[in-house]
Amino acid sequence: MTVRAYLDCNASAPLRPEARAAMVAALDLVGNPSSVHEEGRAARAAVETARERVALLAGVTPADVVFTSGGSEAITAFIRSGYDAVVVAGIEHAAVHEAAAASGAQVIGLAVDPDGLVTADALDAALEVANPPERRVLVCLQLANNETGVIQPVAELARRARAHGASVLCDAVQAAGRLPLDLDALGVDALALSAHKIGGPKGVGALVLKPGLTPRPLVAGGGQERRRRGGTENVAGIAGFGAAAGAAQVGLADMARLAGLRDRCETIARRAVPETVIVARHAPRLANTTCLAIPGRPAEMTVIRLDLAGIAVSSGAACSSGKVGSSRVLAAMGVPREVADGAIRVSFGWHSSETDLEAFSTAWATLVRPIAGRSGSEVAEMRRKRT
Repeated sequence: MTVRAYLDCNASAPLRPEARAAMVAALDLVGNPSSVHEEGRAARAAVETARERVALLAGVTPADVVFTSGGSEAITAFIRSGYDAVVVAGIEHAAVHEAAAASGAQVIGLAVDPDGLVTADALDAALEVANPPERRVLVCLQLANNETGVIQPVAELARRARAHGASVLCDAVQAAGRLPLDLDALGVDALALSAHKIGGPKGVGALVLKPGLTPRPLVAGGGQERRRRGGTENVAGIAGFGAAAGAAQVGLADMARLAGLRDRCETIARRAVPETVIVARHAPRLANTTCLAIPGRPAEMTVIRLDLAGIAVSSGAACSSGKVGSSRVLAAMGVPREVADGAIRVSFGWHSSETDLEAFSTAWATLVRPIAGRSGSEVAEMRRKRT
Protein backbone atom coordinates (compact mmCIF):
# COMPACT_ATOMS: atom_id res chain seq x y z
CA MET A 1 0.00 0.00 0.00
CA THR A 2 1.32 3.42 -1.02
CA VAL A 3 2.12 5.74 1.88
CA ARG A 4 0.39 9.04 1.15
CA ALA A 5 1.95 12.49 1.47
CA TYR A 6 -0.89 14.98 1.80
CA LEU A 7 0.25 18.37 0.46
CA ASP A 8 -3.11 20.02 -0.28
CA CYS A 9 -3.83 21.82 2.99
CA ASN A 10 -5.19 24.94 1.29
CA ALA A 11 -8.03 22.74 0.06
CA SER A 12 -8.58 21.21 3.48
CA ALA A 13 -6.18 20.56 6.34
CA PRO A 14 -6.17 17.26 8.24
CA LEU A 15 -8.31 17.27 11.36
CA ARG A 16 -6.25 18.23 14.42
CA PRO A 17 -6.41 15.80 17.35
CA GLU A 18 -7.57 18.65 19.60
CA ALA A 19 -10.51 19.27 17.27
CA ARG A 20 -11.40 15.59 17.07
CA ALA A 21 -11.43 15.29 20.89
CA ALA A 22 -13.59 18.40 21.28
CA MET A 23 -16.08 17.14 18.71
CA VAL A 24 -16.36 13.70 20.30
CA ALA A 25 -17.04 15.30 23.67
CA ALA A 26 -19.61 17.68 22.16
CA LEU A 27 -21.50 14.83 20.48
CA ASP A 28 -22.47 13.63 23.95
CA LEU A 29 -24.11 17.00 24.74
CA VAL A 30 -27.78 16.29 24.25
CA GLY A 31 -29.13 19.77 24.92
CA ASN A 32 -30.05 22.54 22.51
CA PRO A 33 -27.82 25.59 23.13
CA SER A 34 -30.94 27.78 23.25
CA SER A 35 -32.56 25.76 26.05
CA VAL A 36 -32.36 27.09 29.60
CA HIS A 37 -32.11 23.75 31.40
CA GLU A 38 -28.84 22.15 32.50
CA GLU A 39 -28.36 20.16 29.31
CA GLY A 40 -28.95 23.26 27.21
CA ARG A 41 -26.55 25.30 29.31
CA ALA A 42 -23.85 22.66 28.80
CA ALA A 43 -24.25 22.88 25.03
CA ARG A 44 -24.24 26.67 25.22
CA ALA A 45 -21.02 26.58 27.25
CA ALA A 46 -19.33 24.50 24.53
CA VAL A 47 -20.40 27.02 21.88
CA GLU A 48 -19.25 30.02 23.88
CA THR A 49 -15.90 28.44 24.75
CA ALA A 50 -15.32 27.91 21.04
CA ARG A 51 -16.40 31.48 20.31
CA GLU A 52 -13.76 32.78 22.71
CA ARG A 53 -11.05 30.76 20.98
CA VAL A 54 -12.07 31.85 17.49
CA ALA A 55 -12.24 35.45 18.69
CA LEU A 56 -8.69 35.19 20.01
CA LEU A 57 -7.49 33.86 16.66
CA ALA A 58 -9.23 36.74 14.84
CA GLY A 59 -8.14 39.44 17.27
CA VAL A 60 -11.67 40.44 18.31
CA THR A 61 -14.03 40.06 21.24
CA PRO A 62 -16.29 36.96 21.36
CA ALA A 63 -19.42 39.05 20.73
CA ASP A 64 -18.05 39.89 17.26
CA VAL A 65 -18.00 36.24 16.10
CA VAL A 66 -21.00 34.82 14.20
CA PHE A 67 -20.83 31.09 13.48
CA THR A 68 -21.83 30.02 9.96
CA SER A 69 -21.75 26.89 7.81
CA GLY A 70 -18.39 27.94 6.38
CA GLY A 71 -16.41 30.71 4.73
CA SER A 72 -18.68 30.86 1.69
CA GLU A 73 -21.77 31.57 3.79
CA ALA A 74 -19.90 34.23 5.75
CA ILE A 75 -18.80 35.93 2.54
CA THR A 76 -22.22 35.69 0.90
CA ALA A 77 -24.09 36.99 3.93
CA PHE A 78 -21.95 40.11 4.10
CA ILE A 79 -21.93 40.84 0.36
CA ARG A 80 -25.70 40.44 0.07
CA SER A 81 -26.46 43.12 2.64
CA GLY A 82 -27.76 45.87 0.40
CA TYR A 83 -24.68 47.36 -1.27
CA ASP A 84 -25.03 49.40 -4.43
CA ALA A 85 -21.64 48.37 -5.78
CA VAL A 86 -19.12 45.63 -4.97
CA VAL A 87 -15.46 46.00 -5.95
CA VAL A 88 -13.84 42.62 -6.67
CA ALA A 89 -10.38 41.67 -7.95
CA GLY A 90 -9.91 38.75 -10.33
CA ILE A 91 -7.78 36.92 -7.76
CA GLU A 92 -10.64 36.69 -5.24
CA HIS A 93 -12.20 33.33 -4.36
CA ALA A 94 -15.16 32.09 -6.41
CA ALA A 95 -17.42 32.59 -3.37
CA VAL A 96 -16.77 36.33 -3.59
CA HIS A 97 -17.32 36.55 -7.35
CA GLU A 98 -20.50 34.53 -7.32
CA ALA A 99 -21.99 36.25 -4.29
CA ALA A 100 -21.27 39.64 -5.83
CA ALA A 101 -22.88 38.58 -9.13
CA ALA A 102 -25.99 37.35 -7.29
CA SER A 103 -26.28 40.37 -5.00
CA GLY A 104 -27.95 42.70 -7.47
CA ALA A 105 -25.20 45.27 -6.95
CA GLN A 106 -22.98 46.69 -9.66
CA VAL A 107 -19.83 44.56 -9.79
CA ILE A 108 -16.68 46.58 -10.46
CA GLY A 109 -13.44 44.84 -11.40
CA LEU A 110 -10.21 45.58 -9.55
CA ALA A 111 -6.95 45.05 -11.42
CA VAL A 112 -3.89 43.34 -9.91
CA ASP A 113 -0.23 43.53 -10.88
CA PRO A 114 1.80 40.57 -12.25
CA ASP A 115 2.43 39.35 -8.69
CA GLY A 116 -1.30 39.29 -7.96
CA LEU A 117 -1.20 42.37 -5.72
CA VAL A 118 -3.81 45.12 -5.69
CA THR A 119 -2.17 48.55 -6.02
CA ALA A 120 -3.38 51.81 -4.51
CA ASP A 121 -3.83 53.29 -7.98
CA ALA A 122 -5.97 50.36 -9.11
CA LEU A 123 -8.14 50.68 -6.02
CA ASP A 124 -8.55 54.43 -6.54
CA ALA A 125 -9.64 53.80 -10.13
CA ALA A 126 -12.23 51.24 -9.06
CA LEU A 127 -13.55 53.48 -6.28
CA GLU A 128 -13.93 56.34 -8.73
CA VAL A 129 -16.30 54.16 -10.74
CA ALA A 130 -18.09 52.93 -7.61
CA ASN A 131 -18.59 56.48 -6.35
CA PRO A 132 -18.73 56.22 -2.55
CA PRO A 133 -20.02 57.77 -0.32
CA GLU A 134 -22.81 58.75 -2.72
CA ARG A 135 -23.51 55.05 -3.03
CA ARG A 136 -23.10 52.19 -0.56
CA VAL A 137 -19.92 50.47 -1.73
CA LEU A 138 -18.18 47.29 -0.56
CA VAL A 139 -14.55 46.50 -1.38
CA CYS A 140 -13.56 42.82 -1.14
CA LEU A 141 -9.91 42.23 -0.21
CA GLN A 142 -8.52 38.73 0.16
CA LEU A 143 -5.79 38.62 2.81
CA ALA A 144 -3.98 35.61 1.32
CA ASN A 145 -4.65 33.91 -1.99
CA ASN A 146 -5.69 30.28 -1.96
CA GLU A 147 -3.80 29.38 -5.15
CA THR A 148 -0.57 31.38 -4.97
CA GLY A 149 -0.33 32.25 -1.27
CA VAL A 150 0.23 35.93 -2.15
CA ILE A 151 -0.50 38.23 0.81
CA GLN A 152 -2.33 41.48 0.08
CA PRO A 153 -1.45 44.75 1.87
CA VAL A 154 -4.97 44.78 3.27
CA ALA A 155 -4.40 47.34 6.04
CA GLU A 156 -3.05 49.90 3.57
CA LEU A 157 -5.77 49.28 1.00
CA ALA A 158 -8.53 49.26 3.62
CA ARG A 159 -7.44 52.68 4.88
CA ARG A 160 -7.72 54.00 1.36
CA ALA A 161 -11.15 52.43 0.80
CA ARG A 162 -12.53 53.72 4.09
CA ALA A 163 -11.18 57.21 3.36
CA HIS A 164 -13.44 57.17 0.30
CA GLY A 165 -16.41 56.04 2.40
CA ALA A 166 -16.44 52.38 1.33
CA SER A 167 -16.83 49.31 3.55
CA VAL A 168 -14.33 46.43 3.40
CA LEU A 169 -14.82 42.67 3.60
CA CYS A 170 -11.67 40.59 4.08
CA ASP A 171 -11.59 36.93 3.09
CA ALA A 172 -9.16 35.61 5.72
CA VAL A 173 -9.95 31.93 5.12
CA GLN A 174 -6.42 30.99 3.98
CA ALA A 175 -4.66 33.48 6.24
CA ALA A 176 -6.14 32.27 9.54
CA GLY A 177 -3.63 30.23 11.51
CA ARG A 178 -0.86 31.24 9.08
CA LEU A 179 -0.77 34.99 9.73
CA PRO A 180 -1.63 36.91 12.91
CA LEU A 181 -5.13 38.38 12.57
CA ASP A 182 -6.47 41.58 14.09
CA LEU A 183 -9.65 43.10 12.68
CA ASP A 184 -8.88 46.58 14.01
CA ALA A 185 -5.29 46.55 12.75
CA LEU A 186 -6.47 45.46 9.31
CA GLY A 187 -9.06 48.24 9.34
CA VAL A 188 -11.81 46.11 7.79
CA ASP A 189 -15.49 45.76 8.60
CA ALA A 190 -15.61 41.97 8.51
CA LEU A 191 -13.49 38.83 8.23
CA ALA A 192 -14.56 35.49 6.80
CA LEU A 193 -13.10 32.32 8.37
CA SER A 194 -13.40 28.57 7.73
CA ALA A 195 -12.69 25.79 10.23
CA HIS A 196 -11.39 23.09 7.92
CA LYS A 197 -8.54 25.24 6.59
CA ILE A 198 -6.97 25.33 10.07
CA GLY A 199 -7.49 21.69 11.03
CA GLY A 200 -11.08 21.91 12.19
CA PRO A 201 -14.13 20.11 10.76
CA LYS A 202 -15.71 20.84 7.41
CA GLY A 203 -19.03 22.65 7.28
CA VAL A 204 -18.44 25.36 9.89
CA GLY A 205 -16.96 28.85 9.71
CA ALA A 206 -17.44 32.34 11.02
CA LEU A 207 -18.24 35.89 10.01
CA VAL A 208 -16.27 38.22 12.26
CA LEU A 209 -17.82 41.69 12.46
CA LYS A 210 -16.80 45.14 13.52
CA PRO A 211 -18.89 46.05 16.60
CA GLY A 212 -22.27 47.49 15.71
CA LEU A 213 -22.61 45.79 12.32
CA THR A 214 -25.49 43.39 11.68
CA PRO A 215 -25.59 42.23 8.05
CA ARG A 216 -28.70 40.64 6.64
CA PRO A 217 -28.55 36.91 7.59
CA LEU A 218 -28.86 34.29 4.90
CA VAL A 219 -30.59 31.94 7.33
CA ALA A 220 -33.67 33.30 9.07
CA GLY A 221 -35.66 31.87 11.96
CA GLY A 222 -34.99 31.90 15.67
CA GLY A 223 -32.79 34.31 17.52
CA GLN A 224 -29.55 32.36 17.34
CA GLU A 225 -26.21 34.15 17.05
CA ARG A 226 -27.81 37.35 18.37
CA ARG A 227 -30.26 37.24 15.46
CA ARG A 228 -27.39 37.36 13.00
CA ARG A 229 -27.71 33.74 11.82
CA GLY A 230 -30.81 31.64 12.42
CA GLY A 231 -30.87 27.91 13.09
CA THR A 232 -29.71 25.68 15.93
CA GLU A 233 -25.95 25.85 16.24
CA ASN A 234 -23.80 22.96 15.01
CA VAL A 235 -22.43 22.31 18.51
CA ALA A 236 -19.96 19.55 17.61
CA GLY A 237 -18.66 21.40 14.57
CA ILE A 238 -18.32 24.66 16.48
CA ALA A 239 -16.53 22.90 19.33
CA GLY A 240 -14.07 21.41 16.84
CA PHE A 241 -13.60 24.83 15.23
CA GLY A 242 -12.81 26.37 18.59
CA ALA A 243 -10.27 23.70 19.48
CA ALA A 244 -8.61 24.03 16.06
CA ALA A 245 -8.50 27.81 16.45
CA GLY A 246 -6.72 27.45 19.78
CA ALA A 247 -4.19 25.05 18.29
CA ALA A 248 -3.71 27.23 15.21
CA GLN A 249 -3.01 30.26 17.38
CA VAL A 250 -0.19 28.35 19.06
CA GLY A 251 0.87 26.98 15.68
CA LEU A 252 1.69 30.43 14.32
CA ALA A 253 5.14 29.83 15.81
CA ASP A 254 5.54 26.90 13.39
CA MET A 255 5.37 29.03 10.24
CA ALA A 256 9.14 29.39 10.00
CA ARG A 257 9.44 25.59 9.76
CA LEU A 258 6.78 25.44 7.05
CA ALA A 259 8.50 28.25 5.13
CA GLY A 260 11.62 26.11 5.17
CA LEU A 261 9.72 23.15 3.70
CA ARG A 262 8.19 25.42 1.04
CA ASP A 263 11.53 26.94 0.05
CA ARG A 264 13.22 23.56 -0.22
CA CYS A 265 10.27 22.25 -2.22
CA GLU A 266 10.79 25.05 -4.73
CA THR A 267 14.53 24.40 -4.92
CA ILE A 268 13.92 20.69 -5.48
CA ALA A 269 11.34 21.36 -8.20
CA ARG A 270 13.60 23.73 -10.15
CA ARG A 271 16.66 21.53 -9.78
CA ALA A 272 14.81 18.52 -11.22
CA VAL A 273 12.91 20.49 -13.88
CA PRO A 274 14.83 23.73 -14.56
CA GLU A 275 12.01 25.27 -16.59
CA THR A 276 9.71 25.19 -13.55
CA VAL A 277 8.15 28.59 -12.85
CA ILE A 278 7.40 29.64 -9.28
CA VAL A 279 4.40 31.94 -9.53
CA ALA A 280 4.75 35.24 -7.62
CA ARG A 281 8.08 34.06 -6.27
CA HIS A 282 9.18 37.53 -5.15
CA ALA A 283 5.86 38.64 -3.65
CA PRO A 284 5.01 38.26 0.05
CA ARG A 285 3.47 34.78 0.37
CA LEU A 286 2.11 32.42 2.98
CA ALA A 287 4.79 30.24 4.52
CA ASN A 288 3.02 27.04 3.53
CA THR A 289 2.08 27.69 -0.12
CA THR A 290 3.82 27.44 -3.48
CA CYS A 291 2.38 27.52 -6.98
CA LEU A 292 4.65 25.61 -9.38
CA ALA A 293 4.17 25.66 -13.14
CA ILE A 294 5.85 23.66 -15.88
CA PRO A 295 5.21 25.53 -19.14
CA GLY A 296 3.61 23.39 -21.79
CA ARG A 297 2.99 20.42 -19.50
CA PRO A 298 -0.66 19.93 -18.51
CA ALA A 299 -1.31 20.41 -14.81
CA GLU A 300 -3.84 17.59 -14.88
CA MET A 301 -1.16 15.13 -15.92
CA THR A 302 1.19 16.33 -13.18
CA VAL A 303 -1.52 16.07 -10.53
CA ILE A 304 -2.52 12.58 -11.65
CA ARG A 305 1.04 11.27 -11.80
CA LEU A 306 1.78 12.59 -8.34
CA ASP A 307 -1.48 11.15 -7.03
CA LEU A 308 -0.63 7.71 -8.38
CA ALA A 309 2.72 8.01 -6.60
CA GLY A 310 0.99 8.84 -3.32
CA ILE A 311 1.38 12.65 -3.37
CA ALA A 312 -1.76 14.80 -3.00
CA VAL A 313 -1.50 18.24 -4.58
CA SER A 314 -3.99 20.26 -6.59
CA SER A 315 -4.40 22.51 -9.58
CA GLY A 316 -6.28 25.73 -8.91
CA ALA A 317 -8.93 26.03 -6.23
CA ALA A 318 -10.59 22.98 -4.67
CA CYS A 319 -14.06 24.45 -5.14
CA SER A 320 -14.37 23.50 -8.80
CA SER A 321 -15.85 20.04 -8.22
CA GLY A 322 -12.59 18.21 -8.89
CA LYS A 323 -12.05 19.90 -12.24
CA VAL A 324 -8.58 20.76 -13.46
CA GLY A 325 -8.90 23.78 -15.72
CA SER A 326 -7.65 27.27 -16.38
CA SER A 327 -7.17 29.41 -13.30
CA ARG A 328 -9.02 32.72 -13.07
CA VAL A 329 -6.44 33.84 -10.50
CA LEU A 330 -3.47 33.29 -12.81
CA ALA A 331 -5.34 34.85 -15.73
CA ALA A 332 -5.99 37.97 -13.65
CA MET A 333 -2.26 38.15 -12.93
CA GLY A 334 -1.46 38.01 -16.64
CA VAL A 335 0.36 34.68 -16.38
CA PRO A 336 0.84 33.30 -19.93
CA ARG A 337 -1.62 30.55 -20.80
CA GLU A 338 1.08 27.92 -21.40
CA VAL A 339 2.42 28.57 -17.90
CA ALA A 340 -1.00 28.81 -16.21
CA ASP A 341 -2.16 25.54 -17.76
CA GLY A 342 0.82 23.79 -16.16
CA ALA A 343 0.41 25.23 -12.67
CA ILE A 344 -0.08 23.11 -9.56
CA ARG A 345 -0.34 24.14 -5.91
CA VAL A 346 1.61 22.51 -3.10
CA SER A 347 0.39 23.53 0.35
CA PHE A 348 1.88 22.27 3.61
CA GLY A 349 0.09 22.08 6.96
CA TRP A 350 0.42 21.55 10.68
CA HIS A 351 1.10 17.84 10.12
CA SER A 352 3.69 18.20 7.33
CA SER A 353 7.11 16.64 7.81
CA GLU A 354 10.47 16.15 6.17
CA THR A 355 9.22 12.74 5.08
CA ASP A 356 6.45 14.41 3.03
CA LEU A 357 9.01 16.64 1.33
CA GLU A 358 11.27 13.68 0.56
CA ALA A 359 8.34 11.82 -1.00
CA PHE A 360 7.51 14.85 -3.13
CA SER A 361 11.16 15.20 -4.17
CA THR A 362 11.39 11.60 -5.32
CA ALA A 363 8.10 11.71 -7.20
CA TRP A 364 8.86 15.02 -8.88
CA ALA A 365 12.27 13.89 -10.09
CA THR A 366 11.23 10.43 -11.29
CA LEU A 367 7.66 10.96 -12.48
CA VAL A 368 7.11 14.60 -13.37
CA ARG A 369 10.30 15.29 -15.31
CA PRO A 370 9.61 12.80 -18.13
CA ILE A 371 5.97 13.77 -18.84
CA ALA A 372 6.56 16.13 -21.79
CA GLY A 373 4.88 14.99 -24.97
CA ARG A 374 2.38 12.61 -23.37
CA SER A 375 -0.74 12.08 -25.45
CA GLY A 376 -4.36 12.61 -24.53
CA SER A 377 -4.92 8.84 -24.48
CA GLU A 378 -2.23 8.48 -21.82
CA VAL A 379 -3.95 11.11 -19.68
CA ALA A 380 -7.20 9.13 -20.03
CA GLU A 381 -5.41 5.95 -18.98
CA MET A 382 -4.04 7.72 -15.88
CA ARG A 383 -7.55 8.82 -14.98
CA ARG A 384 -8.77 5.23 -15.31
CA LYS A 385 -6.05 3.97 -12.97
CA ARG A 386 -7.05 6.50 -10.31
CA THR A 387 -10.64 5.24 -10.32
